Amino acid sequence: MEGMLTDFSRIYVDKENDAPLSQEEFRRLQLVELCILKEFDRICRKNQINYTISCGTLLGAVRHKGFIPWDDDADISMLREDYEKFRKVANQMDPDICFFQDHNTDPGYLWGYGKIRKTGTCHIRSGQEHINCKNGVYIDIFPLDGIPRSTVGQIMQDIHCFFVRKMLWARVGKETAKGLLKIWYKCVSHIPVEKIYQHLNKMIKKYNEKNPERVRLLMYPSFGKLYVKNTLKTRFGMPRKWYTDLIDYPFEDTVLRGMRDYDAAMKYMYDDYMTPPPEEKRIPKVSFSKIRF
Repeated sequence: MEGMLTDFSRIYVDKENDAPLSQEEFRRLQLVELCILKEFDRICRKNQINYTISCGTLLGAVRHKGFIPWDDDADISMLREDYEKFRKVANQMDPDICFFQDHNTDPGYLWGYGKIRKTGTCHIRSGQEHINCKNGVYIDIFPLDGIPRSTVGQIMQDIHCFFVRKMLWARVGKETAKGLLKIWYKCVSHIPVEKIYQHLNKMIKKYNEKNPERVRLLMYPSFGKLYVKNTLKTRFGMPRKWYTDLIDYPFEDTVLRGMRDYDAAMKYMYDDYMTPPPEEKRIPKVSFSKIRF
């Protein structure tokens, strides 16, 4: 279809209920996300705000000089202070391109990190049709907070984070879970969302009072145990210096910021990161009840 991979002011894909995307449609999704990444990078450079592409996006930059061909999303990580700086200038992004979303900008949004969504698109994930918040093709913006110094403290923090995360997820879980878990989510979903966010804000303040040497994303499973079970002493947090010592990486047709010590970070997250998975596992997967872009 003419223009699909070059014209992002028009809608070329309109599908429902996890209908398969063609190779060209999937590539268009990645390039729409690239539009968002470029605008985000422009604002961060303009305001001297540090960030790093992370997770599969950093792996893509290292191994493929762009997106992993079968990866459907894009991830950014920022230290909490940089995340808060970005939140204050997010309205400088071109509204015709994208907009920033978190619980402060959209009270119906239920996650503990932000997203930047492409203006004029639609992406409603399967099982989240009832969530009353803005939607659209997006990239994730992960704020990183401090962790306790002791291993016991880190384990307790991890458990604490798990339950707070599930309190927010309850609005989805009560519709998608089954059995006793569905009943539990229904009960937990009666806790007012604002109370949960007030508690989360207290957590954020507590864990950043001292200048922490190690950091993590509070409202997501620890990266150190997500794909690779790192040692107990390291799995709950990553060195802060990974997120301050940054360099430029070629990414598709642009340049994005990333951590200099990518090798340590990628081994921490993926172990043998330069070896792609078996071909039968290189399958693009996009969850949606409705998607338009």
